[in-house]
Amino acid sequence: MIIEKNNTTLTFEDFKTEVLNDYRIAITSRECSLLGRKEVLTGKAKFGIFGDGKEVPQLAMAKAFKNGDFRSGYYRDQTFMMAIGELTPKQFFAGLYGHTDLDFDPMSAGRQMGGHFVTHSLNEDGSWKDLTKQKNSSADISPTAGQMPRLLGLAQASKIYRNVDGITIKDKFSVDGNEVAWGTIGNASTSEGLFFETINAAGVLQVPMVMSVWDDEYGISVHAKHQTTKENISEILKGYQRDEDSKGYEIFRVKGWDYAELVSTYERAGAIAREEHIPVLIHVNELTQPQGHSTSGSHERYKNGERLAWEKDFDCIRQMRLWMIAINIASPEELSEIDFELKKEVLEAKKEAWNSFINPIIEDQKNLLALLEQIAEASINHKERIRKYISELSAIKSPLKKEMLVIARKILRFVEVPNSKALLSNWITDYISKTQPRFSSHLHSDSELNISSVKKVLPEYADNAKPDSDGRMILRDNFDALFTKYPETLIFGEDVGNIGDVNQGLEGMQEKYGELRVADVGIREATIIGQGIGMALRGLRPIAEIQYLDYLLYAIQIMSDDLATLQYRTVGKQKAPLIIRTRGHRLEGIWHSGSPMGMIINAIRGIHVLVPRNMTQAAGFYNALLETDEPALVIECLNGYRLKEKTPLNFGEFKTPIGVVETLKEGSDITLVSYGSTLRLVEQAATELLDLGIDCEVIDIQSLLPFDINKDIVKSIAKTNRLLVIDEDVPGGASAFILQQILEEQDAYIHLDSKPQTLAAKAHRPAYGTDGDYFSKPSAEDIFEKVYSMMHEVNPSKFPDLY
Repeated sequence: MIIEKNNTTLTFEDFKTEVLNDYRIAITSRECSLLGRKEVLTGKAKFGIFGDGKEVPQLAMAKAFKNGDFRSGYYRDQTFMMAIGELTPKQFFAGLYGHTDLDFDPMSAGRQMGGHFVTHSLNEDGSWKDLTKQKNSSADISPTAGQMPRLLGLAQASKIYRNVDGITIKDKFSVDGNEVAWGTIGNASTSEGLFFETINAAGVLQVPMVMSVWDDEYGISVHAKHQTTKENISEILKGYQRDEDSKGYEIFRVKGWDYAELVSTYERAGAIAREEHIPVLIHVNELTQPQGHSTSGSHERYKNGERLAWEKDFDCIRQMRLWMIAINIASPEELSEIDFELKKEVLEAKKEAWNSFINPIIEDQKNLLALLEQIAEASINHKERIRKYISELSAIKSPLKKEMLVIARKILRFVEVPNSKALLSNWITDYISKTQPRFSSHLHSDSELNISSVKKVLPEYADNAKPDSDGRMILRDNFDALFTKYPETLIFGEDVGNIGDVNQGLEGMQEKYGELRVADVGIREATIIGQGIGMALRGLRPIAEIQYLDYLLYAIQIMSDDLATLQYRTVGKQKAPLIIRTRGHRLEGIWHSGSPMGMIINAIRGIHVLVPRNMTQAAGFYNALLETDEPALVIECLNGYRLKEKTPLNFGEFKTPIGVVETLKEGSDITLVSYGSTLRLVEQAATELLDLGIDCEVIDIQSLLPFDINKDIVKSIAKTNRLLVIDEDVPGGASAFILQQILEEQDAYIHLDSKPQTLAAKAHRPAYGTDGDYFSKPSAEDIFEKVYSMMHEVNPSKFPDLY
């Protein structure tokens, strides 16, 4: 018997071998799910969310998945990861236990709960691997549909690599743009706006994406009738189906228990996406959840007997087994023997993973107990108390690091013998210093391309140069230099292409560099960021533009949950050096004058936040960032594009250092700290204050994250002994962060002779019009009078009350 597959032929024996191997993977995955749930319910693991009931379609997806391809999925995809050779049962259980070692849990070294998958894109030094020679998975996140925006960018990268000439880095990332981005999502999560936004954008862009919907009719306990119109996602997406007249999707619907049809469907879908760059939707229905949603509950609570009976009969593995028997691939006895063998293998893998996880901690426990016994013996007044704690620790059979530290730190309070105190104190500090990095490293890049590698390069000017160029022209000419220097750089956003952005900072760039590198997109901020993340994951250097800072709220969830956490949650094994460009601070009205900096800096730790005061500084940031491998948000001043600046001679080369403040005016009486558009008002007020004998030092923060890495602000305060922070955010917003950094991190409080103060905007959104701005945000007069009142407190006779 000869079987056709991928335009090649297989003998029945070869076919049988392949199917049996798939069956073994499915059974292995199912046993991991069943045993994993037991591990949680018996207390060895904290939480479990598994892929049982979804095994067979994931086998089919894996068959169509090629080297260079990328997955962007969610926490049901363990079978797929096993099928592509990127997850073993032992690693599965290591993740379940939270083993803080990449050698055991390569997915996140225990930082994410089990079921969150990734492959390693980076070498140990942070440099790129050759992604065309491996099967790739972007790093999962828990927020439902959060995987969708990045999926769009992963797919778009293939289109860029296929159609843009001259990209010199291409060899490690693409082979003629043939790579497919494969997405997975649960049927209930298709209700999220991110799903629809991504589906629409992929149809517009026509990118090689295959989107699988695993449909088991439930979202936790909530049935599809409460989730989806017509209870059928492919039915309501029929309008996206391509036809002779219009581009769109190829849409398939297939039963999740039909192995043969699934394999055929995924082969066709992969070929369409790979060869034609057409997005494909595969609605995989009639799936089940044999153990319910997760270990947090039982599905018997919300399914009736008829549904439970159907799920048992149409379990995808059971149906695959019946099909294998029917076409003589194996007998029931042979399959039962495989089941028994694999059950033992999974059980053994679980035991090995547990021992690898717990034995080093038990060894630490033994060492600590020995030390505590020594301390108890030497104790004069607290021997009994210490022995009570020792008994508590001894009774813990499977100790946690936390439990050892809790007891050790409590005992330390009662150790009165100096030598004993030193021994225990050293043990605690050593243990914390050894353990803390396992939970806290890699918020940012540790490679040689991180931001610390950036060296300041000043703009060069012609002799007697005067401020004669609009700020937007500085940006335009600098972007022109960058697009020439870095062929892998591209920019996209609303109104970015044809008209060269709303402030003309990209005037003429699309005509010069083409529609793929300077691109207009629809009004869809979340997927603009997703495009950038996905393309950056595949080696490109995208600049994603969010038209106004106020619109960033549409994208903040993806920035916070996905981009900001990427290096951290992969322990430095993936990176996405995306640059996000936006414009904000002052202009007009509630939604074009926002400066919600406190919200932003607290939501996106892991992304650098840069706040240049003019367009030359902004251009210098772009130049610097393209030499690093870290993500950043650059907020240009919305009211600065028509202000005049000197024209640099070295476009694309000058660099604004990241995390370094700049002193704009030296002074001796008070330090004024601000950033962005407000600085012009601060400088104006400082000039007027000097007329009254108040000499202000004015400092431009330039970079909120990271903040003043050289601790230059405290040096200023040591001279002036007074501090005022001026900010356009709401009271207690970014100004609170700035004060915390200056007073706590830099210990500036020891130099202050006056109370440190802040001057912020009103708590409401900025009102419309010139008067609205004046009464909503700090004005030059507000700044003047705030400083004056602080100096009145110092010298009332010299600076009498104004009011």
